Amino acid sequence: MSPALLLCILIAYFALLLGVAWATSRNATNDSFYIGDKSSNWKLVAFGMVGTTLSGVTFISVPGAVGRDGFGYMQILIGYVIGYIAVAFILLPLYYRLKLTSIYDYLNQRLGRRAYQSGASFFILSRLLGATARLYLVVNILQAIILDSLSVPFWLTTLVILAMILMYTYQGGVKTIVWTDTLQTGCMLAGLLACIAILLGQMDLSVGQSLAQMQERGLARVFTTSFDSPNFYLKQIVAGAFIVLTMTGMDQEMMQKTISVKTLGDSQKNLLSLTAILVVVLSLFMFLGGLLHLYAPLAGVAASGDKLFPAIVMGHLPVALQIVFLIALISALFPSADGAITALTSTVCIDLLGLTRRQDLTERDKVRWRQRIHLGFALLFLVLVMAFKWVDSPSMIGVILKVASYTYGPLLGLFAFGILTRRVLRDRWVPLAAVGGPLMCAFLEYNQTLLLGSYRLGLELLMINGILVFAGLWAISAPGAPRIFGRDPAISLTVDV
Repeated sequence: MSPALLLCILIAYFALLLGVAWATSRNATNDSFYIGDKSSNWKLVAFGMVGTTLSGVTFISVPGAVGRDGFGYMQILIGYVIGYIAVAFILLPLYYRLKLTSIYDYLNQRLGRRAYQSGASFFILSRLLGATARLYLVVNILQAIILDSLSVPFWLTTLVILAMILMYTYQGGVKTIVWTDTLQTGCMLAGLLACIAILLGQMDLSVGQSLAQMQERGLARVFTTSFDSPNFYLKQIVAGAFIVLTMTGMDQEMMQKTISVKTLGDSQKNLLSLTAILVVVLSLFMFLGGLLHLYAPLAGVAASGDKLFPAIVMGHLPVALQIVFLIALISALFPSADGAITALTSTVCIDLLGLTRRQDLTERDKVRWRQRIHLGFALLFLVLVMAFKWVDSPSMIGVILKVASYTYGPLLGLFAFGILTRRVLRDRWVPLAAVGGPLMCAFLEYNQTLLLGSYRLGLELLMINGILVFAGLWAISAPGAPRIFGRDPAISLTVDV
C-alpha cells in the first residue's frame, strides 16, 4: 500500500480525535483536567482503560513473544485477576474515603511530606520510562511502514505525534481522555478480531484446528514448572498480582481515571469489568501470536519478536487488513501516551508544586502553570523516546516489566507500610529508604550468579524491591498512632504488626 495513503489515514484518524476533544473540553476547568469533574461514566472508563492497560506493547510484543514463551503470559494474567480484585476492594475504598484527587496525598496524610514526595517522584520516573518505551515501540513501527519511505526522520515523526497528543489533551485532560480512550480501544479491538479472522481464513483453519497445531509445535504451553526459571509459574502468578497492585492501584494515571467515577461502587464495577475484558482480550492476543507463528513459515517470513506482526500484515495480507492494522496500531499508541502525560502533569501540579492548595495564585495562573508543565513533559517524552531508539531492544515488553520492577518497588513499600502498620516514620530519612531498595536490587541482580547459583531472578524482583523498602521504612520508624487513622478510625485499614 502507498505510504502516502497510510499517512492520509493517520491524519484523518487524528482529525477525529480532535473533534472528540473539542466536544468534550468546552468550559473545562482544572478539576476537569485532573479528575474529569468526578462525573465520568464507569462503563466508558472501564472500556477506555483497556486501551491504556494494553497499549502498543501488548498489541505488538505479546503476539511476538509466543514463539519464545508460548502462552506463558497466561501465568501473569492469572496474577492480574488477583491484583485487580485486591485494588477494587482494598485500595479504592481508601481513596474514596479520603476523597483524593492525587492518590499520593494518602502518603502525605498517613506517613508525612517526604513519603508523599518520594511516592510522587517514583511515579513520575516509573510512568516516564514506561510510557516512553511504549510510545517508542509504536512510533518505530509507523516509521518503518510509512515514514522511512517518505524520508521523514524518526525524531520528526515522534515530535509530530507528541504535538498531536498535546493538541487534544491540552485543555480537557481526563475529561477528554475518557472519551478518546474509549474510541481508541474500540478500534484496537476491532483490529485484533479482524487480524485473527483473516489469518484463520488464509490458512483455512478453524479455531480448534489452529489450537491443535499450536499445541503440536509447543506454542500453546502455559506453565513453566522449573523453579530456577525466571518464568516459574508461581513466581509469574504472584508477580502478576503485584504488577497490578503497583502499576494500577498505586499509579496515578490509572487511578486518576478510576476515581473520576462519582461513587465507590461504580468505580469497583469499572475495575472488575476491566478485569473481565482484559482476560478475554489478552487471551485473544496470545491466540493471535500463535496464528502468526503458524503463518510465518508458510509465507517465508523470517522476522521474530516485535517485528513479526507488522512484517506479516504489511507484507503478506490484504490491503484492507493493512488499513485496519494501521488504525488499530495508532489506537494502541495514543492511550499509552495521552493519559501518561496528563497524569504526570497532575502529579507535578498537585503533589510536588501544590498548585491546587495555593491561595496566592488565581485560577488563570494555575491553568497557565499546568499548561507549561504539560508542554514540558511532552518535550521530555521526545528526549526519552530518542533514548529508547538508541537502545533498540528486540522485545519492549521485557524492558518495560524490568523497569517497573525497579521503579514501582518503592511505591509498593510505601503504600504497604502505610496500610499494614501503625508505625510513625522519621520523615527526613524516607527518601533514603525509598532509594535504597532499588539500589540493593540492582546489586542482587548483577551478582545473582555468585549469590544465588543457578536460580534466576524474574518479575519477583518487584516484590523483593518492595520488601526491602518496607524493611528500610521499618528501620526508620517508631511505634505510634498513624496520623490520619488516629483522627478517624472509620477509615482505618491497618492491622497491628
